[in-house]
Amino acid sequence: MNTPVSGAAAARDAARAAHPSARSLAPVTDLAEVRAVHDEADARSLREALALLDDRIAGRVHVPGEPGWDEARTAWNLAVDQQPVAVVVAAGVEDIEQTVRAARRLGLAVAPQATGHNAGPLAAGDGLADALLLRTSELRGVEVDPEQRIARVEPGAQWGDVVAAVAPHGLAALAGSSHDVGVVGYTLGGGMSWLARSHGLAANQVLAVELVTADGVRRRVDADHDADLFWAVRGGGGDFGVVTALEFRLHPIAEIVAGTLFFPLERAEEVLQAWAAWTATLPDTVTSVGRVLRFPPMPELPPFLAGKSFVVVEAAIQETPERADELLAPLRVLGPEMDSVHPQSTAELLQLHMDPPAPTPGYGDGMLLAALPPAAVRAFVDAVGPDSGCTLLSAEIRHAGGGLRPEVARMSAIGRGTPEPGVVAGFDAEYVVFGVGIPMPGTGDDLVVSLGRLLSRVEPWRAELDYLNFAEQTRPAAKLFGDRLERLLEVKRRHDPTGVIRSNHPVAR
Repeated sequence: MNTPVSGAAAARDAARAAHPSARSLAPVTDLAEVRAVHDEADARSLREALALLDDRIAGRVHVPGEPGWDEARTAWNLAVDQQPVAVVVAAGVEDIEQTVRAARRLGLAVAPQATGHNAGPLAAGDGLADALLLRTSELRGVEVDPEQRIARVEPGAQWGDVVAAVAPHGLAALAGSSHDVGVVGYTLGGGMSWLARSHGLAANQVLAVELVTADGVRRRVDADHDADLFWAVRGGGGDFGVVTALEFRLHPIAEIVAGTLFFPLERAEEVLQAWAAWTATLPDTVTSVGRVLRFPPMPELPPFLAGKSFVVVEAAIQETPERADELLAPLRVLGPEMDSVHPQSTAELLQLHMDPPAPTPGYGDGMLLAALPPAAVRAFVDAVGPDSGCTLLSAEIRHAGGGLRPEVARMSAIGRGTPEPGVVAGFDAEYVVFGVGIPMPGTGDDLVVSLGRLLSRVEPWRAELDYLNFAEQTRPAAKLFGDRLERLLEVKRRHDPTGVIRSNHPVAR
């Protein structure tokens, strides 16, 4: 037994001592009292089952009220209040198998989670009220085959782990924008990296997936084995099993030209209009973001950023420095206050987006845009610009298109030696909008208003579907998957008919 889970063991002992057979009960005739007695007996039985699970696994089971409970249930987004039945911290794949089997016996769901970056939809309502939160955060192994250009990662691996392992070989993964983003969740939802316009979504670089399905069976799926399940997990999210490993393609990209151009917030309209027009001229080797940033007055920030606001353009350019300078000239002629663009290792891309370096409370959401004409840019600036009263920390527009178009992704799969794309080949959209703020005491309503204003102002240019990884509020599954939903539901029915596995964006509610 794992001794740190003394709360679970104590609960087991107390439950055994308090079992109905060990005490006499006064007669009860009131219906509410009868229900209370049954509820109490069910709770005792559950505590015993969780204590038994704790005995069987190498990891830990945390139950409400014990020391360490709050830490175990905390998501990366500190504003999300996760209240599962219990938290299981897995120490190996066997623990994952045991947890899925135990949940199935108990009539509970299992919600896998590594970091909890997009945990809001999972915790909303009663999403965890009948679920075990299965944390894979301690399983962070990364193996690299530099000759084959393949990485294999465990379910808790973060992008910082992967980049550190592959960069010495001159290789790059289609990584997230921050070191502590979980590889599995990001990839299952699609995965839009700084190399996305040339290389597509991270989900479609996956060569094989190892997972434990709802029956507690460990499987390895690829294009030739359980092809429908392999299709579903690549872009369909985490609703089809608990992933225990991913294998994905790496790319021979050692250096890139990247950085940020900073302008005063007062120039938001001018700069973003110029940026939007600029994106229409770019090769697929350039991925960029137009963004409004309001930095909080935090002492850990550099003095030139703390408490200040900017409109910025972030760019990652897979070209020579000379060619990058040529491409950037139309923006540099605007005279940025600061210009950090320089040749760098692809490993430095983890800092480009300036994401918080540690868990942070946040409230955000996003959508895809079919187009970005001047009127859409004006609407964006009206919502988040200098005169808007906006309280969002960040409001951004990411340039998609290129290799993120579905037809391009399908054509390029064979040339890159990757399987046909999964659920999300790409986007029938040209841009992605996302806004986020940090909830502070007394500011929650202002954030809701600011985010709602942003999304409503750009609504006229909204694409038909949304992008799972940027959907931080609940959505109907049809809004994420469109006409692919029926096939996803069939895969779900086949592999998990009773809904044991639960993701933040379930395909069936």
